[in-house]
Order: sequence, then C-alpha cells, then structure tokens
Amino acid sequence: MGFMKMIAFECVKMCLKKFGNNPGTPLQRIGYCPKLHNQLHSCMLPFHHICFRILLLFFLIPITQASIAEHFGPGRDYYLSEGGNDAGSGYRSEPWQSIDRLNKQVLRSGDKVFFKAGETFKGTLVLDSNDRGKSRQPILISTYGRGKANINSGDAAGLTLMNSRDIKLENLHFTGSGRKGGNTMPGINISYSREISLDSLEVQGYQKAGLLIYNSSYIRATRIFSHDNGAAGIQVSGEKDKQDCYQVYIGSCRAENNPGDPTQLENHSGNGIVVGLCRRVTIEYCVATNNGWDMPRIGNGPVGIWAYEADSVVIQRCISFRNKTSLGGEDGGGYDLDGGVTNSFIQYCLSYENQGSAFGIFQYSGASDWYNNVIRFNISENDGLVSTARAGAYIWNGSNEAKQFSRCYFYNNVIFNTKGAVFNYNKESAHSEFYFCNNIFVGMDTLINGNYDSSKFFGNNWWSIRSGFNVDGIKDLKTWAAQKNKETLKGQLTGFETQPRFVNAGRAMLEDASYLKTFNDYKVLDHPEFLYNGIDLKAMFNIDSGFRDFNQKPAARNGVGAIF
Repeated sequence: MGFMKMIAFECVKMCLKKFGNNPGTPLQRIGYCPKLHNQLHSCMLPFHHICFRILLLFFLIPITQASIAEHFGPGRDYYLSEGGNDAGSGYRSEPWQSIDRLNKQVLRSGDKVFFKAGETFKGTLVLDSNDRGKSRQPILISTYGRGKANINSGDAAGLTLMNSRDIKLENLHFTGSGRKGGNTMPGINISYSREISLDSLEVQGYQKAGLLIYNSSYIRATRIFSHDNGAAGIQVSGEKDKQDCYQVYIGSCRAENNPGDPTQLENHSGNGIVVGLCRRVTIEYCVATNNGWDMPRIGNGPVGIWAYEADSVVIQRCISFRNKTSLGGEDGGGYDLDGGVTNSFIQYCLSYENQGSAFGIFQYSGASDWYNNVIRFNISENDGLVSTARAGAYIWNGSNEAKQFSRCYFYNNVIFNTKGAVFNYNKESAHSEFYFCNNIFVGMDTLINGNYDSSKFFGNNWWSIRSGFNVDGIKDLKTWAAQKNKETLKGQLTGFETQPRFVNAGRAMLEDASYLKTFNDYKVLDHPEFLYNGIDLKAMFNIDSGFRDFNQKPAARNGVGAIF
C-alpha cells in the first residue's frame, strides 16, 4: 500500500506539473496523463490496479476541491487596454480591448476588472443580475496604473448596473457627449441593486444626473466629482414612496456646474445633490456650487443640496455656495428640506452667496406631511439675493394647511445678510409648531417679511444693520415682543438686540468641506451674553441640541449662535 501511495502521489505531481499552469476547467487542470497511465496499467495486477484507482481518487478529491475553490472562490482578474485583443484571455499579459467584450463576460464574486489608466474605452459598461458578488467577495471594477481610465459613452450612459449586488466601482472617469451635445442619459445608473460601493469617480457630460441611485439600498458613494451634467450632480430617487431607497451614504463628493436639463420643461433641474423617495440617507463633507444657472424654464428651481419625500436624512458638514437658478426662476438656494420630509437634519453646514435662500423650508401641494425636522448650528452669509426669497431662510407651504407642515426646530444658527432680510414667509406659508431659538439674525434693514404669526421665537439675537432692530416697522425689540407676543416666555423677555462683533463676517471663501472645523468667521467676540443668555432647549422643550457647535467643539448649554 505504501508503494501504491507513492505512485499515486507521483502521478498527481506529474499531472499538475503538466497541466496546472494552463487555463481551463478544474478537471483539465488536474489532467490525465496517458503515458503514465499506460505504464502503470502494464505493470500492475488487477487488484493493485483497483487499489491504485481508489488511492488516486482519495488524493484527487481534495485537490479538485481546491482547484474549484481557486477558480470560483477568490475570483480572477480581467484587464483591458487600448492595445489589447478581445480574442485574448483577459489576463494582464493578454488584455481585452473593448467594453463590449467585457460585457459578454459573466462576473462572479471575487472577480476584478482593471482598465488601463490614462486610456479611453468607448461604450457603456453593463452589469445585471448575472453579475453578482458576495459580501466578503465583491466584484471590483477599477484602474491599473497611475491615474484614471476614461469610459467615453457618447450619447449613452457610462454605466448601467441593475438587479445586482456587492459591486465596488472606483478610480474611473466617465464622459458623455454633453447635456446639449447629444447625450440623453445619466452617467452612472444604479437601479434595483444593493451593497454597491462607489469611490473616486469623475462623471461629466450627461444630460440627466451624473450619478443616479434609483430604487437601491445600502449604497455608499464617496469622493464623486460630478460636474457639467444636466439634471443633477447626484440624485437619489425611486418609484413611489420613502421605502424605495434605504441606507444611502454620500460623503466627500462635489457637485459643480450642473446647469440644467435642456429637455426638462415641467420641473426643476440643475441640482447639486438631491435625494427623494428614500430613508436613512446621510450626506456629509460634500460641496455644491455653480449649479442650476441654465434651467430652461421659469418656476420651481434647483437647490445645492436638498431632500424631498424622505425620512431620516442627515445633511451635515457640507458647503453650498453660489448656486443659481434661471432668470426669473425660483429657488437656487443652498439647502432645502422640501415636501414630505420627516425626522431629518441640516447641521454644521455653511451656505453663502446662493441666489436663493440658504435654508428652504418648503411643503408642496400633494406631498405627504412635513414634520419633525431640525436645522441647527449652520451659517448663512448673504444668501437669497436674486430669486424671490430675498432672505436667508424662506418658508412656503403650497398646500397652505398648517397640519401638513409642522414641528420645525431651528436653533443655534447664524444668518448674516447685508443686502436682504433674515426671513421671508411666502403668502402661502401656513404652519404650526415652528420654533426658532438661540440664533443670531443679522439683516440689512427689516428682518422678517411676511406673516410669521404662527412661529415661536425664543432666545434669539436680532440686529438690523440700518435700524438696530426692525420688524414690521417696529424699531424696538421690547415693543415688538409685547405687541406680537414673541421672544417672551413666562412673562420674561428672552431675546435681545445687540450688534454682534464677528471674527470675519461677510468674507466667506471656504470651498473644501474638510476644513469646516477651522472656519471661525462667525465666532462672536466680546459678548459673554451670547454664551449664557439663551434658553435651555432641553429644559424648556426637551430638545437635545447635540452639544457640539459648528466647529465640533463643546456647545454652551444656553449659548446663542453657532460657534463658541
């Protein structure tokens, strides 16, 4: 039996040496050696021949399993290069040339696809239900070499990924023929998929969104630079309600110069980042700028970063600046919690020089109820100077039913506006339980336009650059508070009118959200009352303020303003 084991072992070694390095099926790789088989057959008795076969089977089973695991488990690598050949193996030594060839390959868990950096590949990359990874063995599509490979899809989408899962896409540049140059599609279209990771991608030249996430869940998009597209830089959407998209993370992305969709004549376009029909979405460390300037209509317009028909959205530590709308159009603002948004936050964000308001607080007719939303520890500088907002914050309710538009908590913000008002309430702005607390409001002259009767103000500092204080022509805070029953709690005046001396107001230039912690232009100097004379939100309204200020430093419990 020892002799038989030795022969079987030598047979296996010879077979693997002969066939192990050749591509093919697992059985081909294990191989069949006719010469050795004939020699063994001629020198063995039948009994020994039977023993040999049993022992050979004993050795081959685990080796076959290992070979199958090598082929189907960890996956294999595929390479593409402009100088490749689609008839090749796809190995690095024999790369394919075209996206068409790649699209014919079924990708399995653990497979990796690498496009050569600095080269251009024409066509649309397509992945579907046949191309699926696993949680610990995702399919990777990336670049090899220094820089990014370019996917030039012309008039079509750059990538369509549908009914798939566990895909990682990174370090690629997608280019379309232009929003007015013939392209009619989104750049990257993720639909009906889950567990998708997108990182370090550039997307430009598409008529619709640069990145569209549609009816998909557990999506992570980081370091996406989406520019010169039409409808939006980044868009999350679905079919019918807030359950369509779930658990989406958008981080460290930049949406710039997405001017508008020339074919969209019925609704807004030219947004930076817009999410809707979704829940549990986080947008952080993102930048939106110079979007919306070529929306081809007059009416409701684009916004830098915003949400609609969404639940549990967090927009934080972002910068939205110099966004625009069409001539005569609406909006063009920095941030917006729009119709049907619930249980959501805008916090620790900077907005400046947007044509629309920094903060749109909106409810449109036909939307589900808007409620329980928080806007806190943000800074607005000179927003809302072009569109009808004409203020740092704009409140509108298209349904004009207060029960549909309730429970807004707006606290520890700074609105600084040297050319307009702090608030503008549209003539249709019915609302209930709107609380504005511990903010610093600075406006050119009149501080509030419109009917604010249903809003509650406590612990705010008000300052009119021209008048010291001016609301409804009343030039004194105490008189206004008494006449309008504002800034009064248990018979005591809670607000004050003090000219705040900021570190560097009116000169915002920051464009990188990773530096927001160092932005202290609106820290107040020499006014201890701003640290201690606000109201205790926890004690009075059971509001948890988060205990961190705009710079992520400990916030004073009764502090007024955004930076301490």
